[in-house]
Amino acid sequence: MLIPSIDIVNGQAVQLIGGEETAISGGDPFTWLERFSRVGEVAVIDIDAARGEGHNADLIARMCRMAPIRVGGGIRDYQTATRWLDRGAARIIIGTAADPSLLSRLPRSRVIAAIDSRDDRVLAEGWRRETGDSLLDQVSTLSPHTGGLLVTFVELEGRMQGTDLDRAAQVARVAGDTRVTVAGGVSDASEIAALDALGIDAQVGMALYSGELSLARAFTAPMTSDRADGLWPTVVVDEAGKALGLVYSSLKSLDEALASGAGVYHSRTRGVWRKGATSGATQDLLRVTVDCDRDALRFTVRQSGDGFCHTGSRSCFGEDRGISRLARRLAQVAVDRPSESNTVKLLDDPDLLSSKLTEEAAELGAATSLDAVAHEAADLIYFALTKAAAAGVDVDRIEEELDRRELRVTRRPMDRSTR
Repeated sequence: MLIPSIDIVNGQAVQLIGGEETAISGGDPFTWLERFSRVGEVAVIDIDAARGEGHNADLIARMCRMAPIRVGGGIRDYQTATRWLDRGAARIIIGTAADPSLLSRLPRSRVIAAIDSRDDRVLAEGWRRETGDSLLDQVSTLSPHTGGLLVTFVELEGRMQGTDLDRAAQVARVAGDTRVTVAGGVSDASEIAALDALGIDAQVGMALYSGELSLARAFTAPMTSDRADGLWPTVVVDEAGKALGLVYSSLKSLDEALASGAGVYHSRTRGVWRKGATSGATQDLLRVTVDCDRDALRFTVRQSGDGFCHTGSRSCFGEDRGISRLARRLAQVAVDRPSESNTVKLLDDPDLLSSKLTEEAAELGAATSLDAVAHEAADLIYFALTKAAAAGVDVDRIEEELDRRELRVTRRPMDRSTR
């Protein structure tokens, strides 16, 4: 699949030819991240840190909080590696310093070893020094110790002349079960499809920045359709992953959806249509994923208005339930302020809400039976979500914080409070 790439020099997104000559100054990297992250993980490479000429750490740390990214450039020791993992990097990319002794101390599934090569010889220090090692020997050495390999063909990087599929296939064979990502020269959707067929991901920068390859075309390159009209069935889900409905997508509708960040689909009767254009029930597109068979899509959206279904219900399968439904109801109460509502009383009296939170936390701590724990947990969740609604924090933001915490590799000691 596609891994879009953002290279950063002095706080700006750039695209380099052969790792040296600046071909494109892309400007604000956050603009690119917002767009690229709609199709999954994004590789963010700190070129300054890789060269030992400064760093862009604060900027990239902010990017970690926006989207799942693979952070690379200048990660040369255990402390730096764990710091990026704790900051929320989905994965880290370790270059010259990648060796079995370091890799063995890190969570394998979140580490990618980078091997930069020119004409099959391994490079170091931001592609400026040959190490004397051969590409395939380095692949053989590192693949048993890492969750992934990023192999860059530096002589092809940024030149828009195509990648080396034969060499990529050799790398994949030597790497065995270790997932390989190839960068360098990928300029055509057919190359992304060919790499995917080999079990290899394609890291792409120049072709996307230059407009030679659209994000939608690159993302759907490995996809097929068993329909005569070529449409892809598309499951639409909310932030919690709950299904809202089933629609269809085409390359044209997906291109518009990714460009606009909105729910745009292909109607079998009307052609390309934007959800909510007339009803007001609009959608913000968060991300698009492809299924394992490469023949269906999933749109994760933030639904506004009355709901997804034309009947006005939340989904085409009826109303949802549980914590996400409660959070939306509380958020609406915070806006509507209905009279005689206990929730409004809590919203208007922060001290009362704080005392109820303390009270319910203690009651949950004391509960022992299954029914009591379920009852008290429900009480505490209600008051916690009311506190969130008062502050304008939606449940999706809470879930994102929980996901970020899962990524941490260093933990605070779980001691009793001394207060």
